[in-house]
Amino acid sequence: MDVRIGDVRVADARATIADSYDEAAVSKIAAAIGEPARARMLYCLIDGRARTSTELAVVANVTPSTASVHLHRLKTQRLVRVSAQGKHRYYSLEGANVGTALEALSVLVGEPRDTFVPNTPSRLRAARTCYDHMAGTIGVALHDRLKTLRWLSHSISSSDTYDVTQLGTNAFEALGIDIDGTRSLRRRFAFPCLDWSERRPHVGGALGAALLRVALKRKWAVQDLDSRALSITSLGRREMQARFGLQI
Repeated sequence: MDVRIGDVRVADARATIADSYDEAAVSKIAAAIGEPARARMLYCLIDGRARTSTELAVVANVTPSTASVHLHRLKTQRLVRVSAQGKHRYYSLEGANVGTALEALSVLVGEPRDTFVPNTPSRLRAARTCYDHMAGTIGVALHDRLKTLRWLSHSISSSDTYDVTQLGTNAFEALGIDIDGTRSLRRRFAFPCLDWSERRPHVGGALGAALLRVALKRKWAVQDLDSRALSITSLGRREMQARFGLQI
């Protein structure tokens, strides 16, 4: 039976969907993330730091040999990369896109709630890293200020991509951010990354990473040694007020 939806046959619609997505590849990645021990490893790496298989075995509460099997699976699916340094092998996320996907999955976990009530630890909720850019209440507030100041605008070609205005280009370069160089990197330039604790966007992509580097280099923020949390310094509070009109 040839079923039609409007002017399109169902068979044609299925073919269009099949052409758009590689279901087998998507299901393999989902299965790799979906195992609890592997998920714990991935979320441990979302702070952008590399860790050994022994450290990740402790995080995942599995034996070192089991951790090696899990990490091989994650590496096969291009979710993690490994680098050798001396006698040790260090694992990290394959790239910012993996961190963005993990952050988005965290958002989905909270979606069924009628009223969103954050249960994130207060220090992490205030300011933290999302792979290599700033997240949390401060990250979201900074995102909003950059739009209010008209430093960022939605790209003409895509509503989920940001571009930098001329006003923004001048301001960012005054901070030491080379906009042309940042734009030329082999990753998304700037986009709204949905924050899992605030359920609102912060700035992701190469521009978000550049902003975090400035904050750390200028001692506006200090990163915890053992977590994703960021502590905003007294200098950082003054500078963010002066430069962005952001009161912390």
